[in-house]
Amino acid sequence: MPDVPTSRTDIVNALRHLADQGLEFWTGLDPDRFAAPLGEAWSPAENVRHLIKSTTPVTRALSMPRMALGLMFGKSERGSSSFDELRERYRARLAEGADAGKYAPDPEKAPDDRATWQRELVGSCRDAVRALALAAEGWSEDDLDKYRIPHPLIGNLTVREMLFFTLYHHDHHRQNVTRRMNTETGGAHPARDPSETESTP
Repeated sequence: MPDVPTSRTDIVNALRHLADQGLEFWTGLDPDRFAAPLGEAWSPAENVRHLIKSTTPVTRALSMPRMALGLMFGKSERGSSSFDELRERYRARLAEGADAGKYAPDPEKAPDDRATWQRELVGSCRDAVRALALAAEGWSEDDLDKYRIPHPLIGNLTVREMLFFTLYHHDHHRQNVTRRMNTETGGAHPARDPSETESTP
């Protein structure tokens, strides 16, 4: 991610850009390629379904009353880590072998009309990210660093940290899919992420 967001406004704008960028990337794949597994790894479609499954709960959490979040998960006394620090914590857990767990995509057979299915699935992913951007708009800078949400791999995160994670997480999956597809075809591809495994969430 070339421009790392910091403020709420930057994060919201980055999420909106992410929604459009994801739509362009995932719909740019051939429908049959979109549906096919990448070796032993998830298909692009399964990556998209995983992203929807992991993004939607963040939006629900941001829509809850602040008091409820504080009672459920406590408040942060240390503020928020930077985007880079959060990213490295996540990558370290992946390098240790952590996987997607309950956020793995459920089994689903691609229908015969794969082009329509692809458009609808990718549209759902775009809408999930847009909804998160809209929810994040209602948060103050102070509250982003005060209230916490649980992450299944790296523990309770501030809301700002969870938004950082979501931005990185989507980019991480697009990079992984690009790398694996290019490896299959023998083309040039981004340098391998040291945190990547075949089960990388």
